[in-house]
Amino acid sequence: MSSSSPLAELPAIGFLADVDASHREFLASFGSFVRPHSGEALIEEGKEQENLYLIISGVLHVVHEGERNLLIATLGAGDSLGEVNVFDPATASASVLARSECLIWRISASELEGFFESDPVAGVAFMKGLLRLVGHRIRAMNSKLAESEEKSTALHSFWKPHA
Repeated sequence: MSSSSPLAELPAIGFLADVDASHREFLASFGSFVRPHSGEALIEEGKEQENLYLIISGVLHVVHEGERNLLIATLGAGDSLGEVNVFDPATASASVLARSECLIWRISASELEGFFESDPVAGVAFMKGLLRLVGHRIRAMNSKLAESEEKSTALHSFWKPHA
């Protein structure tokens, strides 16, 4: 995986959509750009993970490794990873594999803290975008859980002996 700084400012995508250009330019100086090649792991399940990633370009698969590998998500430009672990470091719950050539911006928890201290106004805009994203994900998970519960109840009712 190569690392370089090909962009002067981060694009207005994903959780940075509402952050102004000058703040995105300043933010870019705190993280680094990585370029995983197709087939390369960006994150490995079970390993320590304390970075936030923003996908600038490329396609990645989030995979849970077990008895059989389970594809959890396919991610592309504007998607992000590590939103929780940057504030609550833990081991990765899944692996993330590049499925094409990618350009990804990565920032560690300590770099992010430095950004917040250096520009609190930009930090507020950053956090609003990140919290909006996390809120959308929680709502989507709640919907999937409710749908799964409804299917399970319907299946259980179908197989229940009728009197």
